[in-house]
Amino acid sequence: MRNISYFCTVKCSRYIPIAVIACSIMLIFSNIRAYAQEKQSFADTDSVRISLLTCAPGTEVYSLYGHTAVRYTDYGKNIDVAINYGVFSFNKPFFVLRFIFGITDYEMGIVPFDYFCDEYRSEGRWVYQQELNLTNEEKAEMRRAFDNNFLPENRTYRYNYFYDNCTTRPRDIIIDNIKGAVVFPDAKEEYPSYRELVHSMNGNAPWARFGNDLLLGVKSDKKTDLQEQQFLPLRLMENFEHAKIKSPDGTTRPLVIKSSYIIPAGAQEHNSGFPLSPSACAWIIFALVIIISAFELITKRKLWPFDTLLLILDGCVGIIIFLMFFSEHPTTSTNLQILLFNPLPLFFAYGIAKRAIKKRYEPLWKYAACMLVMFLIGGFFQSYAEGMYILALSLLIRCVWNIVYQNRFLPGKR
Repeated sequence: MRNISYFCTVKCSRYIPIAVIACSIMLIFSNIRAYAQEKQSFADTDSVRISLLTCAPGTEVYSLYGHTAVRYTDYGKNIDVAINYGVFSFNKPFFVLRFIFGITDYEMGIVPFDYFCDEYRSEGRWVYQQELNLTNEEKAEMRRAFDNNFLPENRTYRYNYFYDNCTTRPRDIIIDNIKGAVVFPDAKEEYPSYRELVHSMNGNAPWARFGNDLLLGVKSDKKTDLQEQQFLPLRLMENFEHAKIKSPDGTTRPLVIKSSYIIPAGAQEHNSGFPLSPSACAWIIFALVIIISAFELITKRKLWPFDTLLLILDGCVGIIIFLMFFSEHPTTSTNLQILLFNPLPLFFAYGIAKRAIKKRYEPLWKYAACMLVMFLIGGFFQSYAEGMYILALSLLIRCVWNIVYQNRFLPGKR
């Protein structure tokens, strides 16, 4: 038994050096193979170019603010695509309602670059390209990030106009996969609010501007920092143009290595839209209030259908503002314009008209006047939509006149 044990021990010990040598050779070849794969990977990214694409504003409401995409070009593999985070469809059920309530889903899409350019060229909109100054490792990381985003379970996201949109998504992918810190230049001017930034893009579309201001609340008047301003494509383009990358070793390099217009500006067909501005419409209502109130004063006759119409219109607009309090858009939840437009007049319009016909006293005009005064005071805390002060003054005149009319011509009919 001792001889067998000794023989086995000796025999095993003879194979130990061979096993060690074999393992060492396998480890060396494994490292060589990994190094070769890594070298090949970096060689592949040498032919890769990644660029930020900024598209000019269009004439449709949804395109007034421009657009952002990413161009991924691999000359070695003959790949040239545009990566787009702004894919949506108006044909989806309840699209407008979902957008108002902040529950609209957008998708990431990848299309051939030529197809992307043809769409903007046909609309007369320029496309500006900023080629990014990236290392091979950063290019590889971004490629993996885009591939992961394009998985079916990841390509859909909940759109938010200010915080998570087709411009902030590409920005975050780029910045998060750069080895170092992206440093933007300090702004020389006072930081504007979200509302002011929106105004800078929709100044030529007064009714689109009116609609935005009607729905935006107090939070949209908050001053923004540089990163918050980058929800607008043109702001991001400007910031990228002057940004630098500060590497962990302290060295810096420009974020953008080369810029150029891929598509020059062309002629756009501008839709004139409604001929009157919101302010013009408000002044027309003001004039009607003055004329009808003067007529009632002279004739001592109450034109109750006019007040009923004003109440119904006020209540219909108020429904929209009221619903925005339940929206997931964070900048619409507190809107002081609810003091001017709210659904309550719809509930009281019939009773007010009925008492007016019977020449009975109506106490609600005093409460309406108080709310309008509160609305005017709220103007110190929130910027209102165009023409709102004129409308508020018109309704306040009407409320005061109704109170005066009742006290003068309806004594004892309370």
